Amino acid sequence: MATNVSVIGRTTRVRGRVTGDVDLQVSGFVEGDIAVGGDVTVDGPGIVGANVRGRRLVVRGAVKGDLVGEEAVLLEEGARVVGDVKAPRIAIAPGALVRGFVQTGEGDAAPARAPRAQAASRAAPKGAPAAIETRADKPAAHLSGANSAAPRRPPPPVVPALKKAKGQIAKKKER
Repeated sequence: MATNVSVIGRTTRVRGRVTGDVDLQVSGFVEGDIAVGGDVTVDGPGIVGANVRGRRLVVRGAVKGDLVGEEAVLLEEGARVVGDVKAPRIAIAPGALVRGFVQTGEGDAAPARAPRAQAASRAAPKGAPAAIETRADKPAAHLSGANSAAPRRPPPPVVPALKKAKGQIAKKKER
């Protein structure tokens, strides 16, 4: 168990790989992979521009890269993650944003990425309602009976795009 905590402060910028057997707290900017044996905390002002690997990951800031936790990944309110998230336990708080695959489990295999057309036809995950599970010996058509309700799916994630409006571009050209 790591007892030392290394801190990357708000005004600190690190370019390169960060490794060690300590806990790490990121309040500044890191452009490079982070791989530590302890816990990693990315605070609200913290920004990481690469993959993060550690025992337990707590994200309150922004990460553009994959998150891999040996024990758990916690995405708290205000967290913004663009990348895949993988750990035995994952918690995503209201107000946190994830754009990527989320995979729980013990295996080290990378998540299998299926084309979008196939993604909708995948078998339901373990623990899903029985009404949406499909079996190899019966076609999926048996699910459309009057007694089975159509499965509700969450809406796609909304990520704000920072684009200039056409009117703003035209105004700059006139000046």
